[in-house]
Amino acid sequence: MQRLLSHFFTFLFLIPSLASCQNKTTINTGYKAEDFTKTIQHLEEMDQTGLSKAYFASGCFWCVEAIYERLTGVQEVISGYAGGHTPYPTYGASNTGLTGHAEAVVVYYDPAQIDFASLIKVYFASQNISQFNGQGPDQGPQYRSILFYQNQEQAKVIQQQIGALEKELGEGKVAAQVKAFDTFWPAEDYHQDYEVNHPYHPYIVNTSIPRLKRVMTKLPELFKKPK
Repeated sequence: MQRLLSHFFTFLFLIPSLASCQNKTTINTGYKAEDFTKTIQHLEEMDQTGLSKAYFASGCFWCVEAIYERLTGVQEVISGYAGGHTPYPTYGASNTGLTGHAEAVVVYYDPAQIDFASLIKVYFASQNISQFNGQGPDQGPQYRSILFYQNQEQAKVIQQQIGALEKELGEGKVAAQVKAFDTFWPAEDYHQDYEVNHPYHPYIVNTSIPRLKRVMTKLPELFKKPK
């Protein structure tokens, strides 16, 4: 995170207008680094809480954020980019598929209420596990599924669940990559809490909410009870 913060505010970013999560037409709108300010500050605040963190990529980050924020024991989810080779990725740059990054989230959770294995269970239950380079209508390497591990214990949990799923699939293979965590780059401020802030956006209504409902039906015991 220090690497990001030390240089982040020297950059001018070019990112696209927001049409839909699966149809991101690149338009050079001239957004500046200040469009990331609130998210960087929020990441710093969350890092001081002592909560555990998990990093996932699984298609559109609007969808993934909406799912994980509703889990018991999850305190916050922040959208961003991970898994690539280009520093300081933006929405527009990531959308080209050339940065190597996938849309990702960092999940801040209380391990006394929900464990890492349960987060992985939700991860696989919420997606088409055999879809390569995408989820649903979102296709391309920027939408690929990646499970990031921060230590060997997490890597073991991930591999155990993949092994069990591939036994069920028979000849099928789980498409998700498994990678050691490197750097999480925050997405622009306007991407955060997108489902909450834009509940009537066509993509949210037609893709994010149905995906959320499917996983809630599969694993109701892991989700927060309605107030």
